[in-house]
Amino acid sequence: MNIARQLFELQEVDIELEGKNLAIKEITAQLGESQTLIEVRARLVEVKKQLEDLLRAQRSLEIDIEDLTGKLNASEKDLYSGRIRIPKELSSLQQDITSLKSHRSQLEDKALDIMEKVEVSRGEVKRLTAELERIESAWHLDQQKLVQNLEEAKNAVTVLNRRQQEMTAGVDSASLELYRLLRKQKGTAVARVEQGICRGCRISLPVSELQLVRSGQIIQCSSCSRILYLP
Repeated sequence: MNIARQLFELQEVDIELEGKNLAIKEITAQLGESQTLIEVRARLVEVKKQLEDLLRAQRSLEIDIEDLTGKLNASEKDLYSGRIRIPKELSSLQQDITSLKSHRSQLEDKALDIMEKVEVSRGEVKRLTAELERIESAWHLDQQKLVQNLEEAKNAVTVLNRRQQEMTAGVDSASLELYRLLRKQKGTAVARVEQGICRGCRISLPVSELQLVRSGQIIQCSSCSRILYLP
């Protein structure tokens, strides 16, 4: 096998290896919880906390209303019992009853408002719970696929690294050093020659240069300096 062909095939392995290593980086970056999943979960926790606060406030109001109702019932019982006959005491008791009723009415309005908020909050919790379940389900499937792809890419890298080592072992150090220098500078070190044209720079090669390329030795393009390979 001529040296130009060896380097061209080595380049193909190197390019494939770079692609696999890039894929591993990209896959690794995608592993873990997505920002959407984190945000929806955090929002659900927040809404659940709001619902707990509302339910706690609702219960507190219910207790206060029950307490006021007990006091109001006791005051009305005293009012209609006939036990109190002094006009001043009756007037004071009536004022207390009116005040208790007004206060209870205010608390009932607040309780009604909170009740409506509780229903809205419960609906939001239900919606977010369903959304989180959907996102988590899709996320788990996606993560499984990513893990599978990562494993396949790592296995491919292992195989390619072995091939790379085997191929570089068969190339002399000077040619290998030139190849690596050109790869670093230009991205591709070896360019195919097709119909007398260097595919690296797309410049037609002189006849004399083409004749040298056919020998399979290290011949660099006079235009772009890449190593020329004639299949």
